[in-house]
Amino acid sequence: MGGTERRKYEKGAATNYITRNKARKKLQLSLADFRRLCILKGIYPHEPKHKKKVNKGSTAPRTFYLLKDIRFLLHEPIINKFREYKVFVRKLRKAYGKGEWGTVDRLKENKPAYKLDHVIKERYPTFIDAVRDLDDALCMCFLFSTFPRTGKCHVQTIQLCRRLTVEFMNFVIASHALRKVFLSIKGIYYQAEVFGQPVTWIMPYTFAHDLDDSS
Repeated sequence: MGGTERRKYEKGAATNYITRNKARKKLQLSLADFRRLCILKGIYPHEPKHKKKVNKGSTAPRTFYLLKDIRFLLHEPIINKFREYKVFVRKLRKAYGKGEWGTVDRLKENKPAYKLDHVIKERYPTFIDAVRDLDDALCMCFLFSTFPRTGKCHVQTIQLCRRLTVEFMNFVIASHALRKVFLSIKGIYYQAEVFGQPVTWIMPYTFAHDLDDSS
């Protein structure tokens, strides 16, 4: 008596989560930009313990994020850069369509770019923190280094990954950091101790690539 009546699903676990579509609308981002931002900031979906309650009684499959994580992203300066780039692409297409080549050159010279320095410092305050999270990055570098030179992937990316993997393997050899090796169906697993931290990665087997032109 005397208190305000709360409706169902307006308290408890139901208020701690937000669906992906609502999060995108809140941030005013496309799905691709939203995914890119979440990867950069280390924001991942969460599976609620009482999914039906969080989903307001529905059993439809939905992707949920913590509401506090989305509120944290609201103040991210990279979001403004994403919007500036979207405006840049729209103006560039318009200039191409009208054949205004002077405008095209001017727009390309002033192409918006963003830096990730503050994101890296935020996610990895110390060098050891970065080493602890090195596994996935190494796996991706070793994977891309095995790609053939085709139009499906930038040649510069492949060359950079090959150089980085060779330099890292030379570091492991020179520092005698290798601890374990395991052969599997997927490839060769390595584990090294880098500055006191265990780092595990996989190197795919080298096979001849037979690309299907129809794909």
